[in-house]
Amino acid sequence: MFSGLIAHLGRIARISGDAASGMRLLIEAPDAVAQGIAPKDSIAVNGVCLTAVVVEGDTIAFDVVPETVHRSTFGGLYAGDPVNLELSLRLGDRLGGHLVYGHVDATALILEKVPEGQGHRLTIATPPSIATFIVEKGYVTVDGVSLTVAAVAAGRFSIALIPETSKRTTLGSKDAGAPVNLEVDPVARYAQAAVAAYSQNGASNDELAWAYEI
Repeated sequence: MFSGLIAHLGRIARISGDAASGMRLLIEAPDAVAQGIAPKDSIAVNGVCLTAVVVEGDTIAFDVVPETVHRSTFGGLYAGDPVNLELSLRLGDRLGGHLVYGHVDATALILEKVPEGQGHRLTIATPPSIATFIVEKGYVTVDGVSLTVAAVAAGRFSIALIPETSKRTTLGSKDAGAPVNLEVDPVARYAQAAVAAYSQNGASNDELAWAYEI
């Protein structure tokens, strides 16, 4: 479990394998390693929950199975690329962002990035498979970063990037045309499933409202 607050930036040192057979990522992350990472630890890499298999020096190695490569932007990574890193939460940690599982729901392209105030407004294409979960003022995870949806339009949504987020994550260097990993707010997923279940059983509007309040 993660919070979507990026603590470290890593760099792809080497990639071996391919999308068909699976990949091994070697990531340079001295600051993260200094936190006491060990093999078998769960770490979110650009929003994808991966297991550290080897920790040596300043590097962490991860095995990425074909299913994960297919469902994420990992197939387009190259040596030298920066990546967002977040270590898994401990019981008692502050939850400054929102609950993030590290399970990518879809990938999408950045459509536009324009200056706005002290930061930027990022507009991202909305994949049809997750459109019902993207709502104004709701949460969404973009490349592992917990963000609030600023606006929703047909086939797209936008987020407001503050300078701190741009500085501490890869979103500051990404521009229009760049692919990103998306994960919807799990609370929204469970709420929609509950409403669907009640509706299928012929629940009234009052019953649905009662279930939502619970």
